[in-house]
Amino acid sequence: MIEEVITRVKKFHYEKYAVLVALVVLFTISAILSPYFTHIQNLLNILRQVSYIGIIALGMTFVMIGGGIDLSVGSLMAFIGAVGILTLNYFMTIFNNEYLAVSGAILVALFMGILSGALNGFLITRGGIAPFIVTLGSMAIFRSLSLFMASAGEIRSVSRIYGEFGMNSIWFLPVPVLIMLIIAAILSIILNSTRYGRHLCAVGSNARVALFSAINGGRIKLLSYVLCGFTVSVSAVMLTSRFNAVSTSNTGMGFELDAITAVIIGGTPFTGGRGTIWGTIAGVIILGIINNMLNMLGISPYLQGTVKGLVIIGAVYMQRQKS
Repeated sequence: MIEEVITRVKKFHYEKYAVLVALVVLFTISAILSPYFTHIQNLLNILRQVSYIGIIALGMTFVMIGGGIDLSVGSLMAFIGAVGILTLNYFMTIFNNEYLAVSGAILVALFMGILSGALNGFLITRGGIAPFIVTLGSMAIFRSLSLFMASAGEIRSVSRIYGEFGMNSIWFLPVPVLIMLIIAAILSIILNSTRYGRHLCAVGSNARVALFSAINGGRIKLLSYVLCGFTVSVSAVMLTSRFNAVSTSNTGMGFELDAITAVIIGGTPFTGGRGTIWGTIAGVIILGIINNMLNMLGISPYLQGTVKGLVIIGAVYMQRQKS
C-alpha cells in the first residue's frame, strides 16, 4: 500500500512538475551565485530575450506533439522580417497614414508566415516527404531568399512608429512577453480543451490507430505547421520592430535549435503524442536563465552551444527513463 502511494507521488511529481521544480532550483542557484540576477530589470531582460524564441516554441510544441519537426523557423523568421520591412517601406510611400502602413505590413507578414507554414505542411502531408527533409530544404530556401532580397545585408525600416512598437511595455511587461503569454494561454486551451488538441495528441501517439478512429491525420498535422508558421511571423514582427531593421544573415540564426530545446525541456518528447504549453514556457525561461548566468559569470559565449547540447541530451535521456 505504501509502495503504491510512493509510486503515484513520484509519477505525479516527475511527469507534471519536473520542469517547474527545475526552474525553481535553477532560479535559486542563480540568485545565490549573482546578487544582480534578481534585479527586476535583469529579470525583465531575460523575459524579453526569451520571448522571441518562446513564441516560436509555442508553435513548435504543436508540431512536435503531432510527431513532426520544423527546422526552418529561424530562416523563415529572417524571410518574414525582410518581407515585412520591405512591405512597410513601400506602404510608407503610398499611404499618408503611418499607422495604416504599419498595420498593413504586419498583416502581410502574418499572412506570409501562415502561407509558409502551410507550404511545409502540404509537402509533408500531401507530398509524403519526411518533415526533417522538407523543413531542412525550406530552411535553405527561406534563408537564401532573405539574403537575396537584401544582398546579404540589412534592411532598415523608415517608420518611427514600428520601432517604438517593439520597445513598448504594458503593465511593466515588454510587449513581446505579454504577447507570448497571451498566445500561450490561447494555445493551452486549444491543446487541452478542444477536439483538435485531443486529435493532435492521438495522431502524434499513433497515427495508424488515429486513422482507424476516423481522425484525419494529414489535416491535423497540416494545421500544426500552419500554426507554427503563424507564431514565427508574430515573433519576426516583434524582433524586427525592436531593432526597426532585419539582418538577413543573422536574424533567426540558431532559433530552431533553441525552440526545439525549449519544447523538449518542457516535456514534449521527440516521438510526439503529449506535451504542455506551459512546460514549453518554463523550458524557454530555463534556457534564458542559463544564458544569463553564463554571461554574468564571464563564461565564453561560445560555450553556450555546448550547454544547450548537454541540456537536450539530458532532457531526452530523462524522457526515455520515464517511458
